[in-house]
Amino acid sequence: MNKKSIFVKTLSIAMAASTLVACNDNANGDAAKTDSSMKKTSLTQQEYGQVEGKTVTQYTLTNANGMVLKLINYGGTVTDLLVPDKNGQPGNVVLGYDSLGGFLQSNNPYFGCLVGRYANRIANAKFTLDGKTYMLAANNNGNSLHGGIKGFDKVIWNAEPLGDTSVKLTYFSKDGEEGYPGNLQAEVIYTLTADNALKIEYTATTDKATPVNLTNHCYFNLSGGTDSTILDHELMLKADKYTKVNENLIPTGENPPVSGTPMDFTSAKKVGRDIAQVPGGYDHNWVLNKSGNDLELAATLYHAASGRFMEVFTTEPGVQFYSGNFLDGTLKGRDGINYVKHAGLCLETQHFPDSPNQPAFPNTILKPGEKYHQVTIYKFSVK
Repeated sequence: MNKKSIFVKTLSIAMAASTLVACNDNANGDAAKTDSSMKKTSLTQQEYGQVEGKTVTQYTLTNANGMVLKLINYGGTVTDLLVPDKNGQPGNVVLGYDSLGGFLQSNNPYFGCLVGRYANRIANAKFTLDGKTYMLAANNNGNSLHGGIKGFDKVIWNAEPLGDTSVKLTYFSKDGEEGYPGNLQAEVIYTLTADNALKIEYTATTDKATPVNLTNHCYFNLSGGTDSTILDHELMLKADKYTKVNENLIPTGENPPVSGTPMDFTSAKKVGRDIAQVPGGYDHNWVLNKSGNDLELAATLYHAASGRFMEVFTTEPGVQFYSGNFLDGTLKGRDGINYVKHAGLCLETQHFPDSPNQPAFPNTILKPGEKYHQVTIYKFSVK
């Protein structure tokens, strides 16, 4: 074979090899694209235990970004919320337990649950409506807290998956339950969105006038388990005023300005910066700067080390910022972690505490023919 033939043959082999490599690269690229496109939303369910002979079911929702929401129909409780950090590593950003038993403890501080029929406190465990006085359970220093002894956080809700992104929970609260008037039909829809948000939509109707104030009681710690407290989290509250309270956390009726006080979060600051100046820690309602009843930004929360950033949007007029003051290290949570003071914080979107006894506060009385409706969104990103 002459040199020219050898050269032509060698060139042909090289071109064939190049073509093969290119085909393999394209195949690998197509496979990568396929793997990426195969990521999709999903919703699964499994038995989580028993309460009073009734089955508790856990629903796991996953979006295409790898964010995971787990909730149970006992108390409508968010048990887990896994959110990616700035490196793409997921971490659980809510406090909770490894099993149902933790949530059933008598000293469980409302981790992740739905709260009602009336979230927060009602003074002296009573209110007067249409000339009649209604007595409630005095389960908090002589006042009524979070719906009473067996509020919405301690009942089994009926659950129905809606596609692969939402779970609808319904509960029928009978006339007289925990002292409240009227048969109340409550509905809550949890949705895990494509843009990494937990959306909670609440509706309710009644056949008799009754106070209604629903919220969710997640304790957030955006570190994903690496920080024992939230004191280094940076919080912004879009509120120029807050609701002043007495020593039992009952509103005095005054809504003083936050400016120049430790209550000022109009610009983001670390939770721990001024907390020592607030007796007992933060556990107050902030009066949101809102122009109406539309969905608006209420708060932001940032954890610098992980890069996780949370925005809170709501239709509600207030938000209760609670800095986990009553956690004392005795509760053993997920992965055997003892939850110390300030291990998590709550941003409970709501109407104001004790509104049934405070005529100047936004109305919380739902009447027959009316519809209670509120939406709150906790949206996650990194920066």
